[in-house]
Order: sequence, then structure tokens, then C-alpha cells
Amino acid sequence: MSQFLVWTALEAEGFGANLQHYSPLIDGDVQKEWNVPESWKLDAQLVFGTPVADAGSKQFAPLEDRYKVYGN
Repeated sequence: MSQFLVWTALEAEGFGANLQHYSPLIDGDVQKEWNVPESWKLDAQLVFGTPVADAGSKQFAPLEDRYKVYGN
């Protein structure tokens, strides 16, 4: 929720943002490079800056091809 609020505030000020989720494979390198305590869990980073172009449109496969429910 806090990421959404920060993202919204950045957008209101004219910035663009991109939420990038971390892979556990790079946790050690990130912790070492930026002195992040090992007790912190790295989930994602919110990269932001001034947009150089509008976001492109996205096309999605039909929902029934992307979302499956199994069981009752």
C-alpha cells in the first residue's frame, strides 16, 4: 500500500515510476553495494524519474487464458 501511495505522489509531481521486484539471486550483491542490513527483506525497488515518452499500450491475453481456478 505504501508503494502505491508513493507512486501516486510521484505521478502527481510529473514523475514516472516502475516497480521492479527483486530476485533472491541478487540479494547479497545489493546488500553489499548499498550496505543494506541482512535483517531486511528485499522485495522490490521503486525506480522513478522524468518520463521521456508516454507509456505504450499493453495487450493482454483473454482473462480465461491467464486466470485459472482449481477445486470448489
